[in-house]
Amino acid sequence: MAIVIDGKAVAASLRETVSADVAEIVARHGRPPGLAVVLVGNDPASEVYVGNKMTQCRKVGISSFEHRLSPDIDQNDLILLIDALNQNPLIDGILVQLPLPSELDAGLILDRINPAKDVDGFHPVNVGRLSTGTGGLIPCTPLGCITLLDGLFSDYRGLNAVVIGKSNVVGKPLALLLLDRECTVTVTHIATRNLAEITRHADILVAAAGAVGLVRGNWVKPGAVVIDVGITRVVGDDGKTRLLGDCASDEMDHARAVTPVPGGVGPMTIACLLSNTVRAARSILET
Repeated sequence: MAIVIDGKAVAASLRETVSADVAEIVARHGRPPGLAVVLVGNDPASEVYVGNKMTQCRKVGISSFEHRLSPDIDQNDLILLIDALNQNPLIDGILVQLPLPSELDAGLILDRINPAKDVDGFHPVNVGRLSTGTGGLIPCTPLGCITLLDGLFSDYRGLNAVVIGKSNVVGKPLALLLLDRECTVTVTHIATRNLAEITRHADILVAAAGAVGLVRGNWVKPGAVVIDVGITRVVGDDGKTRLLGDCASDEMDHARAVTPVPGGVGPMTIACLLSNTVRAARSILET
C-alpha cells in the first residue's frame, strides 16, 4: 500500500517553526512580520483563500493587513496602493490575490511589487533568481511540494521527475527546484504526445494540470512518489461539493507514496506563504 503523505501534519510542523521565528523577530526588532493581502472583487473562492490566510497569520503572530477593493477599481489606483505598501515599513510581504478582474493587467500589477516583499514569488526578479539558483522568494505551492518531497528523499541525484503542467505558478518553478536537486526533469503540457509513456518512467510524478482523474494507475511506475497538485471542486449528484485531484487516487496502491486531495499540497501552500513572510521580514530587517 502506498504511504499517504500527510500534508496537514507537515504544514502544522512548519507553522510551529514559523511561530518560533516570529517570536524571535519580535524580540530582536520590536515588531512582528507584516503581510498585506490585496483582494480585488468578490470572487467566492478568493474570499475563502484570503480568509484562511488571514486566520493562519494571526495564529502564528504575523500582523495581517487586508485590503478589499471594488472589482471596478482603476488600475492606476491599484498601482498607487502597491506603491504605498512597498514603502510601508510595517509591511514585509505583499500578496495580490489572483485572479484579478480581466480589465486589470495582472502582470503589470505583480511586477510593481517590491521583489523583496513578493511573498508569492511571482516577480520576474524572483523567477530569475530561482532559475539561476541565486536565492529569492519561491512560489508557495512549488515550495510546499518540494518540502513534502524533501521529507522522502535525502538524495535526488539522477532520479527521473515528470511534471505535468507548465504553468508559471507551479509547473515551471517546481521543475527548477527539482533540477536544482539534480533530478532529470521532463515537463509535459497539453501538446505533449504519449503522456502515459512518459509518466511511466517517473520516480517522482507531479500532476499540476487541473484535470480531474487525468493520471490513471497504469500511468504510474511501481514505487514512484506521486504529488497531486490538482484541486477541482465537483458537485455530485447529491448536490454536495467534493474536492478532487488530477490523479485517480484509488488506483495508486503500487506507488511508494501519494499526496491526498484534500489534505496534501493544499495545507502546505499557506504554511509556505507564512514561511516566506518570515524570510522576507528577516531580509528587510536584518540588512
